[in-house]
Amino acid sequence: MDAVDDVSADSAAAREELRGEIKGSSPLARDTVTPGTHPNSRFHESAIKHVTGRASYIDDLKAPADALHVALALSPVAHGRLTQLDLDKVRSMPGVVDVVGFHDVPGHTDIGPVFPGDPIFVEDEISYVGQVLFAVAAESHRAAREAVNAALAQGIAEIDEQPACLDPVAAAERGEFVRPTHVQQSGDWEQALASAAHVVEAEQFVGGQEHFYLEGQACLVQPTEDEGVIVHTSNQHPSETQKLVAEVLGIPFHAVTVEVRRMGGGFGGKETQASPWACIAALVARRTGRTTRVRLPRADDMRVTGKRHPFHNRYRLGVDEQGVIQGGEITVIGDCGYSPDLSDAIVDRAMFHSDNAYSLGEARVTGHRARTHTASNTAFRGFGGPQGMMVIEAAMDDIARRIGEDPLTVRKRNFYRPGRQTTHYGQQVDQIKLLRELVEQLETSSEYWARRRAITEFNAESPIIKRGLALTPVKFGISFTAKHLNQAGALLHVYTDGSVMINHGGTEMGQGLHTKICQVVARELGLDVDEVRITATRTDKVPNTSPTAASSGADLNGQAARDACVKLKQRLFDFAHEHLYKDQGLDREEMRMEAGHLVAGHGESERRIPWGELVQSAYLNRISLSEKGFYATPLIHYDRNVGQGRPFYYYAFGAAVAEVSVDTLSGEYQVERVDILHDVGDSLNPAIDIGQVEGGFIQGMGWLTSEELKWNEAGRLISDGPATYKIPTYGDLPPVFNVKLMEGHPNSMASIYRSKAVGEPPFMLGMAVWSALRDALASLADYAEAPRLDTPATPERVLLAAEELRSRYDSAQLERGAP
Repeated sequence: MDAVDDVSADSAAAREELRGEIKGSSPLARDTVTPGTHPNSRFHESAIKHVTGRASYIDDLKAPADALHVALALSPVAHGRLTQLDLDKVRSMPGVVDVVGFHDVPGHTDIGPVFPGDPIFVEDEISYVGQVLFAVAAESHRAAREAVNAALAQGIAEIDEQPACLDPVAAAERGEFVRPTHVQQSGDWEQALASAAHVVEAEQFVGGQEHFYLEGQACLVQPTEDEGVIVHTSNQHPSETQKLVAEVLGIPFHAVTVEVRRMGGGFGGKETQASPWACIAALVARRTGRTTRVRLPRADDMRVTGKRHPFHNRYRLGVDEQGVIQGGEITVIGDCGYSPDLSDAIVDRAMFHSDNAYSLGEARVTGHRARTHTASNTAFRGFGGPQGMMVIEAAMDDIARRIGEDPLTVRKRNFYRPGRQTTHYGQQVDQIKLLRELVEQLETSSEYWARRRAITEFNAESPIIKRGLALTPVKFGISFTAKHLNQAGALLHVYTDGSVMINHGGTEMGQGLHTKICQVVARELGLDVDEVRITATRTDKVPNTSPTAASSGADLNGQAARDACVKLKQRLFDFAHEHLYKDQGLDREEMRMEAGHLVAGHGESERRIPWGELVQSAYLNRISLSEKGFYATPLIHYDRNVGQGRPFYYYAFGAAVAEVSVDTLSGEYQVERVDILHDVGDSLNPAIDIGQVEGGFIQGMGWLTSEELKWNEAGRLISDGPATYKIPTYGDLPPVFNVKLMEGHPNSMASIYRSKAVGEPPFMLGMAVWSALRDALASLADYAEAPRLDTPATPERVLLAAEELRSRYDSAQLERGAP
């Protein structure tokens, strides 16, 4: 039998049947292990549907036999002008039913989500390879694609190609921005630099990242009898898609219903960039009166959609003899692509997080939003925060090498602390003791200092294989930085058999949001989770919703669902007190819901009414069994005119220790061990939260190590599929992977049950791997300096850094006459 023996009887029986058969050496699926004893740990509400194939995604939805299929004609050049487009030739091709371009749009032609700049089709100016020229609707997907290919081959689109700008640094120097530059400043940063014992400065390039969701961009649009549409879409922001579809069609918002049951992954790539395909499908559906389906092939998906913003960062910091930052300046340049999209807020968040967990002292942080001729870059897990944190984490390593201390020692000296707990944008950092305690716990549990000594000794004796170790913290602000988005609604129904239905404005992309909302409702109503059902997110149930983003899904929608439950409970308590316990003298304020009963009183005077009986009685007495809930995050504000405020309701913390082994002759490396301790307050669901921490870390590690986006000189993305773009796989998992949630530290703010968000913060734990690689390479220079290591830190980049460092260090030794 396998070494792990904590499995169910069914699993043990299944294993016995497989004895002697060929099978992989994979670890146990989570379902086969006895779940933890924590009362809030539960499996994902759709877990069984996921693994049995019963979970419906957009391409699984049944459509009428006459449904149309859409293919897109994409620009082959990065910059130019469309001088002629003859769509009549396309309409006569086999199987083609309709062809639509810019001049066929009855309403708005610009579908920019926040700022204008995103035309639904090219009118004249072309801004990137992959921009949509026109769309073909045909009887089959194959017919639509063949028509597009034939049309482009026949030259129906004539393009005057022009030089393209692919360099964001050059664009910034020329003042080519999608949005104005923003500055945050605290104190006299120039004087801090002038009076510092040491000035440490460097530059870095932080690469972008493809979302690579398993389910690509897809939608199915049905026309309705009232000139509207029903849009089924894989989408993180249904209300925005509702708005844009309505504006493109020139109809009221109420004529458009958008539904999202689940997504096969999103990661931010479906926050704004799922809307264009819904708009195109809706346009065809209304013109033809037929259901229309759009699903992008993987290569097209990767070419037409934006990525995580690549960043070019610079810093110049003044530090004292102990390596404590006194002040300085940080500049971040976000490569935004051709249009604003969400870049204003993304670069803002990079600026907010350029301190990570450290006090910058008197500092100026500047953020540029460069325009380039690539797809408009967009939201991605962390929303700019990871790119901003990379600046200061690089600085921590560099400061440590300058003063000859261990990087962990320098990091701890620079943590926010009493007397220095105000950020460069004016927000007080609370729970500063939690951060220090968390790091100290991880320092001990991971045996950091013993391993540090062992690694130093190993590197001294090993000329080729070098080992590295790093502990990096995370402090991540939770809230939308656009204040108006920090709101949510919910709709609660109780049926006369006692079953409960909850709907809310958040969307499920595999992160377990629906599971947590069901748990909130069950907890408030004193029911088992199995008695609560969640329905697809729909704009006709909960209107005007915010995107499921910024790690705020459970915070906002959980509070809205709880608000609905509290209102309904109060109504039921009033009813019970007035009609059921009227003459028994029981205190209305002591009523509570627990274990499927309404309970009143205590001890001998306690009275209990089963939930089903209570619901029946309320219905017969004409008491409403439906309620809406609403929540708006308090306290947050930010004045962009002065770059100061409190943009975040609270901070989530975490830390990771990573150990790597690097072959300095090939650049290849292995992540040997990872230890993580992460802060989620009082967890809503530890099982799901641990999964989010594990997945976030691996995705962050992939961003910094293997996921390399490459464009050719003409601006065409050439890493457009899994053959050329490498996400982490099973073989990249560290052999030792210890993940724990911080216990005993509830959120200091009044979040839902004092929990903390878990979607984005763990992503940044992956920085420990990058820092450990720099640590291993630093041993080539006897830890006198840390090499520049741009990301992704592919084996090629690691090898070049090793050769450059070894060459300079060996030359310096020869000059000194060292043996």
